[in-house]
Amino acid sequence: MHELIRISRPSGRTRRFAAKGAAGAVLAACAVATLLLSARAARSQSSLLYLEAQAVGGWSSEEDGAVFYSMTQEDAMQKPGVGFDWLRRLSGERGDFGALALQMRLAWNREPESSLELQVYNAFFKYKAGFADLWIGHDRPAFGLASYLDSHALLLQPLSMHGYGFDRDWGAGIYRDFEWGNAAASLTTGSGMPLELEGNRLAAARVSRGVLARDNYNVGLSGAWGEVLETMGYEIMTPDPVVFRMASLDWTHLWTRYESRLELMAGERAGDETYAVLWRFGMNLLEESRLKLEVQPIFEKRGSESHSIVAAGVSYQLNADLALHSMYRHDEAAGDNMIVAQVYYYKGI
Repeated sequence: MHELIRISRPSGRTRRFAAKGAAGAVLAACAVATLLLSARAARSQSSLLYLEAQAVGGWSSEEDGAVFYSMTQEDAMQKPGVGFDWLRRLSGERGDFGALALQMRLAWNREPESSLELQVYNAFFKYKAGFADLWIGHDRPAFGLASYLDSHALLLQPLSMHGYGFDRDWGAGIYRDFEWGNAAASLTTGSGMPLELEGNRLAAARVSRGVLARDNYNVGLSGAWGEVLETMGYEIMTPDPVVFRMASLDWTHLWTRYESRLELMAGERAGDETYAVLWRFGMNLLEESRLKLEVQPIFEKRGSESHSIVAAGVSYQLNADLALHSMYRHDEAAGDNMIVAQVYYYKGI
């Protein structure tokens, strides 16, 4: 992946150059080295390492041929690739004090020419401060459904992957779990996957009620405001930051074999009044919910233009390590019908 970085010159002007995941990889490597060499980290006794691999391919009516991605060629999700997911719990004499996470993929792009790109997802240090948990690095902003729904391996994506916030962003955050729910806040660069600093910034906060694992529901109210770069994966789509001021209401409900997720957003994006709504309904079948059927309509209105995206997916868990996913998506604005299949492998090593 070609990550875009801006370097300041004495004249005050900036120039762009391409680097294959340089900023993210360097920052992640520095965090790992610093913590592993520290005396406290050396006493850590718990570490998890997973191998991750996926094959992705399908057909698009807009491209009139085969595609090897689930959204667009520029987006990070989903592409053929292989990587790892590493989590290390950091402990001292008084118990756990934090965790270090690093999740990376080497993905394949077919267009515009065949190439490999380094994708950095999780790359953060989390510290248990007692009054709350703090994180710094590349993690989830406190905004919308994506703040607690991990979609990095899924074909159906929340609004964060449709231009309404970021699935991951560089910065820092704080969150705390309560008996009644959760509260979180973050201050990030507003650039998403690449680490880009050109006056862009994004502040976000979310408060929710309900513990999903206990109450089978969670409803959250969040807001985000700042000036962000409009990106698709590691591609910068706009040269300058644009205004992003959005409010979000998200709701997740689990009932017997059924799952329902709703996300509503409203606000200002790049000078336009913007509204978006997403609803994902799923039904789990077979033993241990190994088969899942889902449908996900999205409606967006930006300024005077509006369009819808309707998707449906089927997932089957072959075993603990291997899953099969498929999706059909109709994008009204692009006039595109897409069918995608994914084989996803995730195994502890």
